[in-house]
Amino acid sequence: MSKIQDLSLYQNPDGFRGRSKIMVQLWWICYAVFFKPSPQVLYSWRRFLLRIFGAEIGKNVIIRPSAEFTYPWKIKIGDNSWIGDQVVLYSLGEIIIGSNTVVSQRSYICTGTHNYKEIDFPILEKRIIIGDQCWLATDVFVSPGVSIGSGVVVGARSTVISDLEPNAVYVGSPVKFIKKREIE
Repeated sequence: MSKIQDLSLYQNPDGFRGRSKIMVQLWWICYAVFFKPSPQVLYSWRRFLLRIFGAEIGKNVIIRPSAEFTYPWKIKIGDNSWIGDQVVLYSLGEIIIGSNTVVSQRSYICTGTHNYKEIDFPILEKRIIIGDQCWLATDVFVSPGVSIGSGVVVGARSTVISDLEPNAVYVGSPVKFIKKREIE
């Protein structure tokens, strides 16, 4: 069998992390020592820590202590948004979350992937945008490069692999349009 993947050839692109290796390690130490063990109610403390490391965090954002941020300097979250327990913001690329948006527990927002068509399996980053007034329910996976329009609801355990039009409800793996979102 001929080789189709040789990981000995893999290299991180220069500047891929967006900060130095030292800054990355400082973030992970800060996350382990100050962020993750912080009491549940210290939302302002976690916002402060993320801002120190370059995240753009709006007013009144609720971030649970078990949420994970790979590179906070690649994160923007609008006012009044909520990031639930065990949410992973795998921010190899930029993640933009609008205002009044909920990302519920155990959701995984993934901006990183690999080019499997090349033998050295190069890593790629693709920005994710989640609009204003969205709700991603429990355990939603969002693929690299996806844009979710404002007002979208994504049902629990759904997989988002393509852009979603605004003001609609989607469910499934992969997600399918269910209906327009209307407020009573």
